[in-house]
Amino acid sequence: MATIRRRKSTWQAQVRRQGHPSLTRTFHLKSDAELWARQTETELDRGGLPADSRVLRSHTLADLLQRYASQVVPRKRGADRELYMLRVILRHSIAGVSLHRLTTAEIANYRDHRLSLVKADTVRRELAVVRHCLEVARNEWGFVLPSNPVQQVKLPRASNPRERRVNPGELDRLLAACERSRCRWLPAVIKLAVETGMRRSELLGMRWDDVDLEARTVLLRNTKNGFSRTVPLSTQALNVIKETPRSGDTVFTVSANALRLAWERLRQKAGVSGLRFHDLRHEAVSRFFEKGLNVPEVAMISGHRDPRMLFRYTHPKAEEIAAKLSR
Repeated sequence: MATIRRRKSTWQAQVRRQGHPSLTRTFHLKSDAELWARQTETELDRGGLPADSRVLRSHTLADLLQRYASQVVPRKRGADRELYMLRVILRHSIAGVSLHRLTTAEIANYRDHRLSLVKADTVRRELAVVRHCLEVARNEWGFVLPSNPVQQVKLPRASNPRERRVNPGELDRLLAACERSRCRWLPAVIKLAVETGMRRSELLGMRWDDVDLEARTVLLRNTKNGFSRTVPLSTQALNVIKETPRSGDTVFTVSANALRLAWERLRQKAGVSGLRFHDLRHEAVSRFFEKGLNVPEVAMISGHRDPRMLFRYTHPKAEEIAAKLSR
């Protein structure tokens, strides 16, 4: 049986099993101590815990995160963004906590501190990285942790899905401002984003060899979900591609960061606030439905494999629905 003792302002949990050394850990909350004790007893009964916990004492969370950054993250499509999050976590004091003392209380303290600085969605993504890192360490790297403490912590509530669409006149102002921009490729990228619903990475990854002007399609090989798809091209999208000069293997020979900076400058010149480049994808999907396409057809274009996620990108205008009802 586990023993739970009050030690001044903390609670100490101790678990004893024959054939194993005594395991002790201190918590700020009694409920955390009881939870750890139950999980530890279960692992001991399964024979899952090592007889010596010195390995956990000699490694910190930073050790796992750095190994995760070098061995796991490079295989991911969003490697740059995840590496940035890892650098943020490594600068936090939680990175120096030993695995032996990495409790739900430590994770909760990290959560609360980060919530005072950044939005809830950012904290959710950071905790997801830590959770996956610990799972890899438990399942593949031989670190026999009693549990994954991130899984026991309540995540902050996710923000409501964005419903931002392009307001009347905004697209015209953006395209007009492009005439004062040195980025001659920017109008084509914006028009294709609205006409095809492609993501930024998909637009910049389009290759000339995958564009079929006769069939009016473009094959996207590298997508977010890992499944290639063929996107049909509208007449306007087809004309944009035809008018784009060839200067390399890809249709647009610019980097994602260059597009991000150009978009921010363009918004300021056009006086358009609160519109993200990804909102153009929301606009495109909503327009597809307004044109009368059904769910399978829109999903084929956008690449959504789950209709529930597709509907998060769909923001019909109430006035358009009212006009249909009146007819």
